[in-house]
Order: sequence, then C-alpha cells, then structure tokens
Amino acid sequence: MKIHNKLVRDKIPEIIEKSGKTCVAHVLSNEEYITELDKKLQEEATEYLQDKNIEEMADLLEVLYAICTARGYTLEELESVRKKKAEERGGFAHKIFLEYVKE
Repeated sequence: MKIHNKLVRDKIPEIIEKSGKTCVAHVLSNEEYITELDKKLQEEATEYLQDKNIEEMADLLEVLYAICTARGYTLEELESVRKKKAEERGGFAHKIFLEYVKE
C-alpha cells in the first residue's frame, strides 16, 4: 500500500481502478480544496524547477487555473490583470536583472 494524501487530477481514481488497483479517495471541502491547491502549486513548481519541461509548465498552469476558479475569479479576470500589469510594469522578455537602487 502506498500512501499519497494529496490532491490529484479528477481522472486519477478512475485510471487507478482501470489498472486493477483499488484506491481510497474523498471530495474535499472548499476550504480544504484551496489549502491543497496551494500545496499542489508548491509541488508542481518544485517539479518544474527540477525537470524544466513543458509538461511541468502545463501542470503549473492547470493548478493556477484551479486556484483562480476556487478563489472566485474567472480566467478572463486573471488574464485581464496579467495584461494590465504587463502594460503598466512590463513583462520579463527584456531579461532585466536589478542589482540595487541607490537612495
């Protein structure tokens, strides 16, 4: 028996059952869900930093989308805020590394 105790994608229990194994899972409360999404974000960020591949980027994006929805925002609102910040403060395309600011 392998203990996981973590949030998984919606089809994972079905995939496990189809492989001939048995799993025990339950649906989280809204509060538990947001807590576990935050943990999942950390997990996926760590995996991305280790592997640096597009699959891990996609996992990060999926978790961010879920957090956005769980916290009551729409993906359109998220994109709007992202665009506004990019217009006002720029993005990261110019690779600028700020060393220090003199007072």
